[in-house]
Amino acid sequence: MKKSETSLFCADTKMKGAVYHQAEILHQKCTRCQACVSQCAFLQKYGAPGDIAASLLAGDSTIDPFACSLCNLCTAVCPAQIAPGAFFLEMRRQVMTRDKLPSKRYNPILKYERRGSSRLFSWYGLPTGCDTVFFPGCTLPGTRPETTWSIYQQLKKDIPHLGMVLDCCHKPSHDLGRQHYFLTWFEDMRDWLIRQGVRHIIVACPNCYKIFQGYGQGLTVRTAWEVLAEIKIEFTYPTVPHGRITVHDPCPLRDHQDVQQAVRTILLRLGLKVREMRHSGKNTICCGEGGSVDCVNPDMAGKWGAIRKLEAGRDLVITYCAGCAGFLAKAGIKVVHLGDLLVNPEKALTGKASVAKTPRTYLNRISLKRRLQKAMKTYHEKFRHG
Repeated sequence: MKKSETSLFCADTKMKGAVYHQAEILHQKCTRCQACVSQCAFLQKYGAPGDIAASLLAGDSTIDPFACSLCNLCTAVCPAQIAPGAFFLEMRRQVMTRDKLPSKRYNPILKYERRGSSRLFSWYGLPTGCDTVFFPGCTLPGTRPETTWSIYQQLKKDIPHLGMVLDCCHKPSHDLGRQHYFLTWFEDMRDWLIRQGVRHIIVACPNCYKIFQGYGQGLTVRTAWEVLAEIKIEFTYPTVPHGRITVHDPCPLRDHQDVQQAVRTILLRLGLKVREMRHSGKNTICCGEGGSVDCVNPDMAGKWGAIRKLEAGRDLVITYCAGCAGFLAKAGIKVVHLGDLLVNPEKALTGKASVAKTPRTYLNRISLKRRLQKAMKTYHEKFRHG
């Protein structure tokens, strides 16, 4: 990639505010122990966080913060408890203050985001007395509409007045550093929900969880897996074709042991034994999708998938992120989404679960929206953008 196409954080971008402050902290507190460098291709290219910060403070660095997956494994393994990921995100935000995308290669992901919040694809169905909504995100309804519907119906058995929201949380813009744009959209959605009496969000997407947790003031957020682990469900006990399974924990949830444990509780109730990989739980790794690195540096993003494939070996990988499932599959890993496993375990474990690809995903989202509109025809419905 040519330098003119990239977002290299160099002399033409003067450090200020939060970036400068975080650079000083990293420079002073990083021990250069290499604990994070040894596990991250991005840091192996640019050096220890303290060295990166020192170069920036000296004005002689050409680091590209958009090559970082923002997975925060560096923070998880840091003995000094510093947070380089937050630093690289702040660098992205400063680059974006110039109001120009660092590369046209991000256009597809941002168009995907815009479609998700457009009138055609978004929809808000709130029954009378609704204070809780299911927010499945963008990818799950498109790739697995029947699974999305089934999870919603199962949740409704425990929460009769459960609503449903089809919209985008705008995490792609958040992670690209488009903070003003992100906040404009997300806060509009959040505030509208609160005005309607909504207080609780149930998500299926780890990225949506992270956004609602960080910016959903006035709203509580839980995953569907936590709720399903608590309520009584008649599970079908499947047989894994070749034996053991293992779990890929999505990196946005690395600090949420309650969610990780809920997933394992469900798998245990299914009669499945889990073998933990080296990188799991708090020390999980990115699938390759994080930070939209794949848009501009697929080789860098692909290194995560290679690590996961080596650790998974012959075991079947269960994950609870539709995005992770897609990226791990591209890496040649046998992967099953937890939702598919719950809805139809035999098909899921034999590789016969229905998983749509573009452009079918867009048709699926429209069909699911129409199905919900028909089911909720007596409910209060409002489209927030118009």
